[in-house]
Amino acid sequence: MIDRYTLTRGTSPLIISMPHSGVELGPFAALMTDTARLNTDCDWHLPRLYSFLPALGATVLQANYSRYVVDLNRDPSGKSLYAGQNVTELCPTTTFDEAPIYEKGRAPNSDEVLDRVDAYWMPYHDALNAEIQRVRNQFGYALLWDAHSIRSQVPRFFEGHLPDFNIGTNEGKSCAASLAESVVDAIGQNTSYSSVHNGRFKGGYITRQYGQPERGVHAVQLELSQTTYMDENYPYAFLPEKAKAVRPVILAALEAMLNWQPHS
Repeated sequence: MIDRYTLTRGTSPLIISMPHSGVELGPFAALMTDTARLNTDCDWHLPRLYSFLPALGATVLQANYSRYVVDLNRDPSGKSLYAGQNVTELCPTTTFDEAPIYEKGRAPNSDEVLDRVDAYWMPYHDALNAEIQRVRNQFGYALLWDAHSIRSQVPRFFEGHLPDFNIGTNEGKSCAASLAESVVDAIGQNTSYSSVHNGRFKGGYITRQYGQPERGVHAVQLELSQTTYMDENYPYAFLPEKAKAVRPVILAALEAMLNWQPHS
């Protein structure tokens, strides 16, 4: 059986979470449509895009299973993170384009959803929580970066084109204001890319749950437009030249986090 996640421990206060970069469907692939088996809504190629992380001493937690199995960035109770907006479920039944993920009659029932939470959701979050506590114990604080990417156009979730860099701090609640300012400034210095802070994507469950600055845990989510580094159409090819251009901007933001001090 494939591991639920891949964990690489680092030597700095920085923790990178990649909850949507997995592509494994396990035994559930047989229940799914041909469209779903393409993993259309994966946060494609993030480990490759973030290839510089070892030099930062970052701890990296990467999901191996697809968000179609269970969404690791959703509340395990199924509570919506964006009340009143069209969102996908804890165990999604439709793609971002609202195509069915499961063959007729094969979607998980409530008991099966709970089983997936136990088998796939909990191990990831147990590991993430343990790493946050380890890092905080070592350094006195922890810096959590929740790494995501999404197609630049998804009418279900937003109108028009998404900005290139979408920084979420749960309306300023998930990290110190000075830290958020440092990250936003670092990204904004590169005028080749558009950016927004707490726009459509304000941070998902991980950012909101673990970002507790009063307890020394500072969390930031980046939802990166996929047009900045890959072909958004099947087969979702990684584009090295585009990635080479955008990678330094991500690096600058993470260096800004590492250069930040809790008393600043």
